Amino acid sequence: MREIGLIGKKIGMTREFFKTGQSVPVTVLKVEKGRVIQLIDKDKRGYNAIQLGFGRIKNSKLSKSMKGYFSKKNTEPKKVLKEFKVKSLEQYKEGNEFGIEIFKDTKFLDIKSKTIGKGFAGAMKRHNFGGLRASHGVSISHRAHGSTGQNQDPGKVFKGKKMAGHMGDKIRTIQNLEIIKTDLDNELLYLKGSIPGSKNSEVLIKEAVKNIKKLTTSEKLSIIEKAKKNKEKKK
Repeated sequence: MREIGLIGKKIGMTREFFKTGQSVPVTVLKVEKGRVIQLIDKDKRGYNAIQLGFGRIKNSKLSKSMKGYFSKKNTEPKKVLKEFKVKSLEQYKEGNEFGIEIFKDTKFLDIKSKTIGKGFAGAMKRHNFGGLRASHGVSISHRAHGSTGQNQDPGKVFKGKKMAGHMGDKIRTIQNLEIIKTDLDNELLYLKGSIPGSKNSEVLIKEAVKNIKKLTTSEKLSIIEKAKKNKEKKK
């Protein structure tokens, strides 16, 4: 099921304790089931894909065209529609639902979400500049970003110049986050570490793209326990 992903909501952060007493910081995601709304054929669009719908939305908040679309598909309205490219459409049918059970045998996930917007920020905060000297001879420009351009030639500021501006509010992907725990009854995913975005922000969850051979926290702890038992036996 590496081809498709799910959309969840960031609830917040907490921590999980292992039997050894080790504390691991985790981010909790609420993941609702995604329903297959449409199958997109290669003959029509040039590629195979499935369209999944996530979340609930009131009929009154839909446009006329979207009301018609959902009634034509004979399904309840969905808040978010997301397309996922797939190799073949054989294993998918309109109306099928997918939840966090698709990550049953998965150890690591990739998370895509929008970072918290920080508004207009200076060069030191935005780009981690060191600023100018805070001693004699610097005239009220301690946090300035230094020279912006050159001389008459080229006579302009180059694109991409690191300056003050809008900070945050960008789509970012965090790769290889470990699944610490899954709660199928409450549709919750517990991922190790932090992820971008504020509480209740939308998060795209997919299986890790990189084929990593990293050990999970529980696997590491089990190896340590086995080593301890072997030592005790030798004694």
